[in-house]
Amino acid sequence: MNTQHTEMHSSYVRPTEDIFNANDSRIKEDIIGIIMQYLADEGYHASQAVLYDETNVKWKEREERTIEVKRLKKAILDGDWQEVEKLCTKPVVKNHRSFLYSIYKQQYLEYIERREIQKAFTFLNKRLKPLEHLQTRPNEFKDLCYLLTAKSIHEAPSFKNWEGIMGARENLVDQLQSMLDFETADRNGNRYIPPNRLLTLLRQAVAYQIEFSRYHPKVAPAVNSLLENYTSFVIPNATKRTLTGHRRNIKCVEFIGEEGREIVSGSSDNTLRIWGTETGECHAILEGHRSRIWDVSTTAQGGSVASASGDGTVKIWNLKDTLPLCATTLTGHSGDVYSTRYHPNESHIVTGGYDKTVRLFDITTGATVKTFSGHQLAVTKTIFNPLGNLVVSGSKDNTIKFWDIVSGLCIRTISSHLGEVTSVEMNSSGTYLLSSSKDNSNRLWDVRMVRPIQKLKGHQNTSKNFIRAKFADNNLIVGGSENGIVYIWDQETGEVLQKLRGHNGVVYEAAWNAKQGMLASCSDDQTVKVWYYDEKMPLDT
Repeated sequence: MNTQHTEMHSSYVRPTEDIFNANDSRIKEDIIGIIMQYLADEGYHASQAVLYDETNVKWKEREERTIEVKRLKKAILDGDWQEVEKLCTKPVVKNHRSFLYSIYKQQYLEYIERREIQKAFTFLNKRLKPLEHLQTRPNEFKDLCYLLTAKSIHEAPSFKNWEGIMGARENLVDQLQSMLDFETADRNGNRYIPPNRLLTLLRQAVAYQIEFSRYHPKVAPAVNSLLENYTSFVIPNATKRTLTGHRRNIKCVEFIGEEGREIVSGSSDNTLRIWGTETGECHAILEGHRSRIWDVSTTAQGGSVASASGDGTVKIWNLKDTLPLCATTLTGHSGDVYSTRYHPNESHIVTGGYDKTVRLFDITTGATVKTFSGHQLAVTKTIFNPLGNLVVSGSKDNTIKFWDIVSGLCIRTISSHLGEVTSVEMNSSGTYLLSSSKDNSNRLWDVRMVRPIQKLKGHQNTSKNFIRAKFADNNLIVGGSENGIVYIWDQETGEVLQKLRGHNGVVYEAAWNAKQGMLASCSDDQTVKVWYYDEKMPLDT
């Protein structure tokens, strides 16, 4: 595997919102300008036209001007001076007369080069003499006159470095482009957009992701999608940290937010603990529940954690403060709450519990917005689909139910498992559902067709424990087992790719974090283990 493990950088500048103000009008103009440049470069002129119209820029005029400039450049390079004359009847650039002088000077020098002295003499008097005051060097016009009798253009001091007809034409085209660039920058308040600006910024962003990834590639990889951040393809094979401190078994573990710089664990000692992912240090102990913690969920930015407990409540913890505090306690369930999960909009939470119900809570008001009834036994796990319009629940009644969030109706039931369903998860695109059951299997379902497409076996899940499995990067699935091993499966083939040994008791669940490139697992042995890829260790299958 062509990667090298590095410690995550703690001091580099992170791409947070305060790097630039996205609402600053200047920044908005820059973004629009960059998008327009890209559309033009790729030939999407109609789309660019719409964008120009919406941003109140006179699109038609600019488009016509662009076409004219192209024609003018071609005419100069071809030496088609009649066409040049025609195109220059209306000003092309602000300093129109200066540019005209440069054009006439070129024509004159070409007459001299071809020894057409009579034509040169007439042209000098008719065209260049009236513009003499625009000469670019003090004695330039004098030297132009001298050339009528000189043997070679290079004899005149002003033209000793003359590049010849073609070279001089190319220089003239470059001069035209420079004048246009300067004007564009001037018109945009000196906002000159360097070529390929969008692609440059995207390449810089990808390079940043690669540079600061945990598993540093020895050879720069070819990235074939920009829709997700770069992550190295690694399969954890070694323990990086063992987190100790809980006094009873640990039922649940989660990386906090997408960044995953901290981990939260929930235990039968009635507490949650916040740990540093890199250091393994305990940053905080969250106390307040009166019974064991069955499940945790975090917001995308990691500002809040929700915990479901055997005391019948869900607590919302605010992690933004130095000392994390319980901000809200949600009540309504009778008996243990086994599951909690934030809605994609993060203003609602779905829960499930011993009382056979699924509940949707409004976090702000603490009120139950909806109760979904239909399971015959306790609800063990509740999640949302990525769009947030469906709730999916697993139950001890061996079924998985899909609920419409608006109507509250059960729109689909899967009854294929032969044992209690202990977990349900959905992949990031919402196309696959993963379920764990006490029939000793994890199953992968095609959500649209509602059909099983893979059975993942090898682990043990038969007794009273909640063994849970989750999706990881690169078509991997990770999960716990009663035999104390963390399993990693290949989603496509169902094959066990890795068994991580180290816990001394049931492993309840495992969670993967793409940003950190690490796996966390929790166990009956009262520890959380953090796993990573160590290139010096062999894979254990």
